[in-house]
Amino acid sequence: MQDTLPFIRPLVEKYDRPGPRYTSYPTAPQFQAAFAEDDYRAAAERSNRAATPKPLSAYVHIPFCESLCYYCACNKIITHNRERAAEYLAWLKREVELQGALFDDSRRMTQLHLGGGTPTYLSNDQLGELMAALDDAFHFAEPEAREFSLEVDPRTVTPEQIHELHALGFNRLSFGVQDFDARVQEAVNRIQSEAQVVELVAAAREAGFQSVSVDLIYGLPLQTVASFDATLDKIIALRPDRIAAYSYAHLPELFKAQRLIRPEDMPPPERKIELLELTIRRLTEAGYVYIGMDHFALPEDELSLAKENGTLQRNFQGYSTHADCDLIGLGNTAIGKVGDSYSQNVKETAQYQARLEAGRLPVMRGYRLNADDLLRRDVINALMCHGRIDFAAIEADHDIDFRDHFADALAELEEMADDGLLAIDEGSIEVLPAGRLMMRNAAMAFDAYLSHGPGRYSRTV
Repeated sequence: MQDTLPFIRPLVEKYDRPGPRYTSYPTAPQFQAAFAEDDYRAAAERSNRAATPKPLSAYVHIPFCESLCYYCACNKIITHNRERAAEYLAWLKREVELQGALFDDSRRMTQLHLGGGTPTYLSNDQLGELMAALDDAFHFAEPEAREFSLEVDPRTVTPEQIHELHALGFNRLSFGVQDFDARVQEAVNRIQSEAQVVELVAAAREAGFQSVSVDLIYGLPLQTVASFDATLDKIIALRPDRIAAYSYAHLPELFKAQRLIRPEDMPPPERKIELLELTIRRLTEAGYVYIGMDHFALPEDELSLAKENGTLQRNFQGYSTHADCDLIGLGNTAIGKVGDSYSQNVKETAQYQARLEAGRLPVMRGYRLNADDLLRRDVINALMCHGRIDFAAIEADHDIDFRDHFADALAELEEMADDGLLAIDEGSIEVLPAGRLMMRNAAMAFDAYLSHGPGRYSRTV
């Protein structure tokens, strides 16, 4: 299955503007402090009473890192004090227990993702404790029905530990590489050798991991087309099942760590477009399928097959084949999606501990979707996952006349259609090959909140 992804630079430049990533709709800026623990408990109860309760998914946030990567915009704690991680794990297990009590025992957990920070900051023994607590509270599905993934900093694990992680129940790994160039690594304070990554990827395959992913970032300081091309050579030779190539958003006014990057080292804006074009060309020529939103996968990977057969899904972790679950957020800052609601935990670990110490869930804010939100979420998901909106399907599910209800959005999308990015007819909107990089722009036409609400967004291309 050879993928085609035309790169028309004038159109890429035209549509490269700030916009949401649509891992949720409404997006996080719409979450409200008025949504509290009681609202979350009510949402969990409604989800149990659904005609067919959904399986469960969990995102677990581990905030600790040993060193600071200057580009990072994640919520993290830089510390060498391992006691802090042990203390955090104790409170995390308490939250797992409280959350587990909210969901019926008949429901099974089919998806799990550990992110951070650095999840492998925890020892494998500690990760084993966490997995046991999660299984006890949420009842893991049978191994063949699971998608259990873990983000791995290659600097923090050995090949032996990779084998142990598989034995703990993880079947997918994501290695943070970012860039192999020594000058770029030094500029962002993340120094790791190619040999480390090669050794760990080999160990993951030997251990039997179902999928191995690699994360890259383009637009980092001192990156050039030639230097990133060399990194892509090495990644393609490794042949990971999936590759995520993220655009670096340099916002030093928002993220303190990014102020440590020397302004004179930052590539000019046109360089990012060149790097994106290079990445798409190299990966698709190497046989990878463009899934959407920075994600590439081998043709035989589950994501590629789901994209081909129309079952691709999307949640806060990105594209997935198991995303149609009730997602439980665990740990500080973690976001969940249960029933018709979103929720987010408190940010500070002291607050997180205090809430749990008082026997309370650490929910800080959230949002309950109304009928119009649910309609627009379905439309945006159809666009982002399938590249097509079938008006009749939306009308049947939501009892509307699509063209009448979305007259303004259709008028707004005419320019993208004129530019050859979309095909709009009487019964559908379809993203054309040249428009696949601009799906976020198309989705923005259906967003009722963009014109009146806070929000700082990354650029859409």
